[in-house]
Amino acid sequence: MLDSLTLDQLRILIAVAETGSFSAAARRLGRVQSAISQSVQGLEATLELQLFDRAGKTPQLNEAGRMILNDARDLVRGAELLRARAETIVNAVEPELSLAVDSLFPSRILTASLKALNAVFPHLPVLIFTEGLGAAEQRLRDGVVRLAIYSQLITGASDLRGERLTEIPMVPVVAAAHPLASLRGPIPHATLVEETQLILTDRSSLSQSLRGNLISRRQWRFADLHTRLDYLLASLGWCNMPLHLIEPYLESGQLVRLRPEQDTSFIAQLHIVHDPTRPPGQAGRWLIVDLKQRLKAAGLS
Repeated sequence: MLDSLTLDQLRILIAVAETGSFSAAARRLGRVQSAISQSVQGLEATLELQLFDRAGKTPQLNEAGRMILNDARDLVRGAELLRARAETIVNAVEPELSLAVDSLFPSRILTASLKALNAVFPHLPVLIFTEGLGAAEQRLRDGVVRLAIYSQLITGASDLRGERLTEIPMVPVVAAAHPLASLRGPIPHATLVEETQLILTDRSSLSQSLRGNLISRRQWRFADLHTRLDYLLASLGWCNMPLHLIEPYLESGQLVRLRPEQDTSFIAQLHIVHDPTRPPGQAGRWLIVDLKQRLKAAGLS
């Protein structure tokens, strides 16, 4: 019965419903009214169902017609997405852009770039994972994502292709109410060792050998950067944090920058990385260029 159902019939049904009459639908679609009427009659014959109440001067959708209208919209929308997906593949645009991003990367830069990406590639599905340390690379190696933003120096991977995106200053801080905040002058190493250090960690094996900047004997470990920030603000320990993230808290006085006798600050280099056997498509390349431009404009390149 439904073999003769066409998308054109469904589009005409939608046009009639949205414009309110067969004549108005004909004007919108650039057709004669008789063609619109014939299409609707053909649709009703195919469905073996009357969709319009024709008792009045202007045919009106009946209850069955309103139900079919919803399904028609879904089918037409699905067909349009299918066509758009096919066009993106033909034009070398990946069917999905998947990305794992280290939480150190400035979120305002990433969100602005993704918003711009959506305007250029409106039908492209985007999959985002926020990770830490080696977990972004693990997503890449598992084939879950096609691009990853993280510090390639952490894992030392030589079989993956990466290019530098930005450098993130990491500085030691503590809440203003924490005892360390009241100390004047350089903080002795022996004092820092006895205070709880809030450490970022992940479940991957790629960063298990990472031991840099582990100072204190007592360590609390977090998989999420923003959860660690909550504990930091609650005066539960000290840690190195990305400067761009904590600047508002330093300005408000909620956090205080520490001056350790042995400096723990460092620069985290972040790279955009992909498997050389799965290079980014057109959308991925566009995103990389846009991220670089936004980082440069923000003074973060």
